[in-house]
Formats: sequence, structure tokens, C-alpha cells
Amino acid sequence: MRLHRHLCDSTLALAKSVLLEHRVLDHELATAFEENKKWGKRDRNFVAETLFEVTRWRRCLSYLVDSEETNSIVTAQWILMGYELPDWHSYNGLPAEEIIARQETLPDQPRAIRQSIPDWLDTLGFSELGDLWEPQLTALNCKPSVFLRVNTLLTTVEEATAWLAENGVETTPVVDHPHALALPPGKILPKALRIDGRIEIQDPSSQHIAPLLDPQPGERIIDACSGAGGKALHLCALSNNEARIFAMDVDENKLTQLKKRARLARATEISPKPITATTPTEFENVADSLIIDSPCSGLGTLKRQPDLKWRLKPAALERVRSIQSQLLSEYPKMLKPGGKLLYATCSILPSENQLQIDRLLKNNPGAYELISQENLLPSETGHDGFHASLLLKK
Repeated sequence: MRLHRHLCDSTLALAKSVLLEHRVLDHELATAFEENKKWGKRDRNFVAETLFEVTRWRRCLSYLVDSEETNSIVTAQWILMGYELPDWHSYNGLPAEEIIARQETLPDQPRAIRQSIPDWLDTLGFSELGDLWEPQLTALNCKPSVFLRVNTLLTTVEEATAWLAENGVETTPVVDHPHALALPPGKILPKALRIDGRIEIQDPSSQHIAPLLDPQPGERIIDACSGAGGKALHLCALSNNEARIFAMDVDENKLTQLKKRARLARATEISPKPITATTPTEFENVADSLIIDSPCSGLGTLKRQPDLKWRLKPAALERVRSIQSQLLSEYPKMLKPGGKLLYATCSILPSENQLQIDRLLKNNPGAYELISQENLLPSETGHDGFHASLLLKK
């Protein structure tokens, strides 16, 4: 297979921005596609696959090519993808045959190299999860599929499946997730379908969270860290627009996105509200249910965001843990006595999950009853990693 110079130059520039400048991969790729509208589907696939795989397997590729230089790492990925290196490509590293041969020695390398993860994060993950750590890394290094949540405010799963098929998108149901559909591996949903309102892109593990609150007609539910509102929209659908959802976030831009998504989804009972230091007091004893979908390391989503493992630093993780403790200390005052508190993260680290809940229960003896606690591990589900703790406020 032949390499095209302009695509190689663009891909290498993107790799440097992600690996060296710690830019967000998704944003960089979206900007590149917007700036290069003449790229066809094959061109975009080449750039996206190279960038994701180079980011995912950075340390493995570095080992194979015996270099940490970005051009060498990207070149190694192209060799593994089956491309022949043209004369115009500047590369002075190991020959292709040696790179391919070195793959056989990867299983003998330390876990951090063969699973392509920073040393500090590998040490931390093993200290918290023990023998469960490597299976999670293996699962999170797999290429992700796209999953959809059918918006039952506008359609049924059967109708959505037929509508998608009519538009050239075949899907399959997902076991144990009644409103989820899976796209074939490598399939991307066209933009026109993404903004239709009948479906939302949402991983099955994420879809598992909102139903835990079992929203009822007439309830007031606060989504205290709503972001762009994926779980708030799900709560509206589950309650058939008969529960009032207060979607709160510190980022007003995300709330603006939520308003647009809510209009498309016909989610009429969402009330977006910027959250401030005084909000917990203003909403004291208001909510029948409260969801804290907390800021976290995001380690459960490495399959979709492999750049996270290179951008995350120990100090940032410690700040996140501090924020989680603070939210669990302050936000539950918005919950009525007898109300349900749902704490969730997309992390697989116990220090961000059950240990935070243990601290809440220890610091507030007799104030809460733990109803259920789930760790959705990628190695077991094949989906993103999530945690969910459901408590009753006494």
C-alpha cells in the first residue's frame, strides 16, 4: 500500500500536537477534518486510525523502533499497518523487518511497555486493583465500537433500528441494555443522524447509570455535574418527561450544548442551571434524587480517549480526588431526607469510587444507607469502565 505525502505530513503534525503538546486528540482530529474538507472517507480513516493507534500504543511502538522520537513512532505504526516507506519519507530508524521481528519479544517486556502506559500510572493501578489491573488494560487497549441510546421520547428501539437501516446503518441490540444499539466495529454514525434527536451516542455502561435512580412522575431530580447532559436526557426519557430535571454544571458552554440537545430530543422538563458555591444552599432539601456524576480521571474511557493516559499527571489525579470528596460533602444537602443519592464516575480506581463512599459514610455516621454499589469493569463488560454507588439519605 502507498503512503500519500500530504496525509503523512498532516498526520505527523497531529501526532506531535497530541503526544508532545498534550492536546486533546478528539479536538485536534475534528479541527483537522474541518480544515481539510477535501479529504475523502479513506483519507480521514487513514489519519484517524494512525493517530488513535499511535496514541494508544505509544510505548509499544517506541520499544519496537527503539526510539521515542514521534516521526519514528508514527513510521513504526505505518509499517505495522502494511505500508511501504517511500523515498520522500525521512526516516533513519530500524528497518521494517527488524521492527516486525521485535514484536515477538513484546510479551517479555514489563507490563507498562506491553500495555503502553506510563510507569507511574501502571504502579498506581496495580496498587489499587492488583491482579485485576492488567485485564482492564487489555480491555481498554481494544478499538472501541460506537453505541447508541434510543430516545424513547421520540421513537422505539424497533423503529429506530429500522430508521437507521434505511439510512445505511445496521445495528444490533446490546444484551442487558434495553435501549442500546451497537454499530459494527469501525462504523461511524453520519452527522445528519447524530443530530436527529432519535438517538444519542452513549456507551452501555453510561446508559446503566440513570436507571438506577428509577425516576418517577412528579419527582425533582438534580443532576449536579451534568456536563452536556447525557444522563439528564436519559432521565427525561425514563420518566417520560414527567419528572423535573435540574441539570447543573460549572461550565455554561456545556449547558448551552445541553439546551440544544434537549430541544432535539424533545426533553421538555430539563432546567439547565449554572452551579455556584451558593447553589447547594439555595437548593437545600429540594431534590427527591441527586446524581453526582463526578469529575474523575476518566480511566474507564481509555478505549475512546487513549490520549488521557499521557495527559493525566499524579497531581491532577490528586486534585480530582479532592474535588470528589468536596462534592460528596457539600452537594447532598440538596437532597431531601429519604431521597436517593447516586454517585458515579467513569473511573476504575477504588480511590475515586468505593473509597470515596466509605469516607462519606464514616464522616456521616447514620446519615446514609448504602443500597447498592457496582464496579462495571471493561474486562467483564467489554464497555467503558464505570462505578455507581446508590445511597439513601436518612
